Amino acid sequence: MSPVASEQTQQVISENWQRVRLQVADACTKAGRVPDDVIIVGVAKYVGPELTSQLVSAGCRVIGENRPQSLWDKHVWFQAKQPPAANPSWHLIGHLQRNKVRRTLPLVDMIQSVDSLRLAQELSLEAVRSRIEVAVLLDVNLTQDSSKTGLTLDEFWTTVQRLVELPGLQLRGLMAMSSLGATPQLIEREFAQVRELGAQLAQKYQLPNDRCELSMGMSGDFREAIAQGSTYVRIGSELWRGVL
Repeated sequence: MSPVASEQTQQVISENWQRVRLQVADACTKAGRVPDDVIIVGVAKYVGPELTSQLVSAGCRVIGENRPQSLWDKHVWFQAKQPPAANPSWHLIGHLQRNKVRRTLPLVDMIQSVDSLRLAQELSLEAVRSRIEVAVLLDVNLTQDSSKTGLTLDEFWTTVQRLVELPGLQLRGLMAMSSLGATPQLIEREFAQVRELGAQLAQKYQLPNDRCELSMGMSGDFREAIAQGSTYVRIGSELWRGVL
């Protein structure tokens, strides 16, 4: 059960946000990058809407949800309890089943976890039906870890070739995770592979803003991800330290 939101939790969350923001900025500086180049996605799968709202109040403007049902519930809460200006940008970062596409699509600004052509086709159909365009990242699994979702390298280019022809979808880049328990050196090598694949993608296809967005790095490995060009870091546990 998620803790009850209070003045104390707001203070802790705000302190966590500022610490993480400074850590990300420091990692950018060490990598020779501009801090504004990296967006922190606050992962809210651990908490309810009240604590999510406190994270937004602390300064986090992009919220990442792993489960569509949780995203639906929080979106309803924010619409009822918060003025439009206080609503964050919502990103789905977890697996999306095709039967949940219709309800999810109107609520999100980006789906980072497109892991199959069938899902992309369903998203396209719904986007066309709703007369909207949805930004997507392709979830890649270059480590071929069977416990993770995502496209293998063998599937990647065939999927991209089909996806870029689908109406209603705007391919922005790639999402990836490092191997569980990997050393910092291995993590950097894995993220470098994703960066190189993203560069090939941007060279072969015209992407928005002439760059490939890379969603790599979480609480334990965002420094390595930033060093390898990540533009979105998905931070969860570090933002809820002392709250959960």
